[in-house]
Amino acid sequence: MKRLVQGAIVIGVGVFGFALLFGMRAEPAEVEPPRVIPTVSTVPARVTQGAIKVRGGGTVRPSAEVTIASQVGGRVIWTSAALVSGGRFVENEPLLRVDPADYENAVEAAEADVAQREVALLEAEENARLALDEWRRLAARENLDPTPPNALVTRQPQLDAAAAALRSARARLEDARLALERTWIRAPFNGIVREETVDPGQFVAAGQAVGRLYATDAVEIVVPLSDNEAALIERLWNARAGDAATRIPVEIVSEYGGVEYAWSGYVDRAEAALDEQTRTVDVVVTVPEPFTAPEDEPRRPPLLLGSYATVDIEGTSFEEYAVVPAAAVRDGDVLWTVADDTLLVMTPVEPIQEVDDEAVVLGPIPDGTPVIVSMLLFVTEGMTVRPVQLLESAEPWERGANGDEREGDGS
Repeated sequence: MKRLVQGAIVIGVGVFGFALLFGMRAEPAEVEPPRVIPTVSTVPARVTQGAIKVRGGGTVRPSAEVTIASQVGGRVIWTSAALVSGGRFVENEPLLRVDPADYENAVEAAEADVAQREVALLEAEENARLALDEWRRLAARENLDPTPPNALVTRQPQLDAAAAALRSARARLEDARLALERTWIRAPFNGIVREETVDPGQFVAAGQAVGRLYATDAVEIVVPLSDNEAALIERLWNARAGDAATRIPVEIVSEYGGVEYAWSGYVDRAEAALDEQTRTVDVVVTVPEPFTAPEDEPRRPPLLLGSYATVDIEGTSFEEYAVVPAAAVRDGDVLWTVADDTLLVMTPVEPIQEVDDEAVVLGPIPDGTPVIVSMLLFVTEGMTVRPVQLLESAEPWERGANGDEREGDGS
């Protein structure tokens, strides 16, 4: 019992001491946590003026492509060295010759027939003159009206028939000469052979195709644009095919061997209908002399058919607009900008277009304004931020929305 009492006393003293110490403890000091200022990445807005560029793209196709065929039948006796796939030729250059022997004989026969008809006409004219003189002498002797009673008296129908026969013979001679000329197949324009299907010694029938050619003086690019993009081209619907006064300037870029090369062209026309499947407007861009390298850039390759090309079409002109990263446009019409080096400002803008990673906007954006491209979980107007400019974005932003710096300056 004595030991139990002693243990209880020790435990009681310990509990009392712990309670006394716990009651006498000092209250901890309240310390305010340090304020966290978010760091944001920014890119300076570039303000400019003038016409914006409406960007699109399409596949290069020939402006003219024809299937050539023989207009006369016969055996092929000669073909040009240019009449091979990829062969080049100039307008009116001979490409193929059909055996002309039969057609030369036809010309000689027609010439002989014309000569006979000319003699027949001379005889008919002489007979008509003699018949008229005879009637006049008879009318003088018999005191008759000197005017012949009908055309048969003066042999006028025979004269008309002889003249008609001569005209017919001359027409047949022209047909024979035309058929002889058509034994030559000539190039209809400056171009390149896409494919050929004939060789010397082969017999071809009239109308038989012998090859396909495409013109090299120009190529076309069909660029599908949305109606919003098409609306940014002011004179689009004034463009008339072949009318130089209505052309809209275009810059074309295509890649070859890992290098981008540039050409100059123009909007030739726009199809006045929406594509039923894509709901886009097809704008036809013409590129003159796509196979000829300019003197200042002799290494530029041709703009190859079937290749993909990017086009920048001259669009609407604005007195002032800003070019910003497309990712910086929030909720479709707001930019987060930095004022006084620390304050976040929500600036309303009017988006005009978006090309690649760039957006063209209208609004109160001074040149060089820091535009925030970072994502923030919580944003309030006037909050403090720590802006850091993205150095790696400087190079592409030097080009801006008015065009890219690329190899070549066009033609």
